Amino acid sequence: MPVTVTTARADSPPRPVRAGQTLVSLEGVDKTFANGTVALSGLDLDIRGQEFVSLLGPSGCGKSTALRILAGLVDPSRGRVVWPGAADGDDHRGDIGFVFQEPTLMPWANVADNVFLPLRLRGVSRREAQGAIASCLALVGLDKFAHAYPRELSGGMKMRVSIARALSLRPKILLMDEPFAALDEITRFKLNDDLLRLQKEFGCTIVFVTHSVYESVYLSTRIVVMAARPGRIVAEIPVDEPSPRDESFRTTALYADLCRRTSAALHGAMGADEHL
Repeated sequence: MPVTVTTARADSPPRPVRAGQTLVSLEGVDKTFANGTVALSGLDLDIRGQEFVSLLGPSGCGKSTALRILAGLVDPSRGRVVWPGAADGDDHRGDIGFVFQEPTLMPWANVADNVFLPLRLRGVSRREAQGAIASCLALVGLDKFAHAYPRELSGGMKMRVSIARALSLRPKILLMDEPFAALDEITRFKLNDDLLRLQKEFGCTIVFVTHSVYESVYLSTRIVVMAARPGRIVAEIPVDEPSPRDESFRTTALYADLCRRTSAALHGAMGADEHL
């Protein structure tokens, strides 16, 4: 007998998560790799509904490892990932979208087929997915490129496809691992604005790994600064500027002050590494 898998479509209403409600937590998380590298130690982090959290820190501080543990791609050596209100063993794959640093598109598949991939893996037929694919491509401004192939796209367009693919299951939480790091500044600024717009439309929570102080201040409602050896949180900086934000925010005294504070916290995190 065939198994029917039910999943949210991109053109259906999002599953609500109340703003400020804890969505997922890392509790006492350690991660030591087989080669003895201690990536994380005693990491406690609550991610709340509809916030935009940036993980900021030097290379090797465990930002990407923390993101992968949240996604269930890597198991912690100690500690746990907690989804409040969920039973042990619940499958949260449908609640999570993941955007990697590289777009990781299938070169032999066109844009629509790349966006279809997570829906197909969840048992949704191509006919049933048509509306979701079209909706996601329209949201990222690529509705006219459904039949194009990755080789025909710019770097920014490839990243938009990757974001559309991650949004296809209407996730409650979107995890992004330095998605704009390889892009030019103009494209990066445009995608920053698009990402804030998408978050408002979807009502989802975003956890975003970056090395950029300026990007973290522009995007975030909260910045988590991490130090390495072992990876741990050394500062949290709230960004109280309300949405919508636009280019004018970058010229305000508040933005400049937050950048100074965040830069100082990052410098302190790097100094903490040196004293271990």
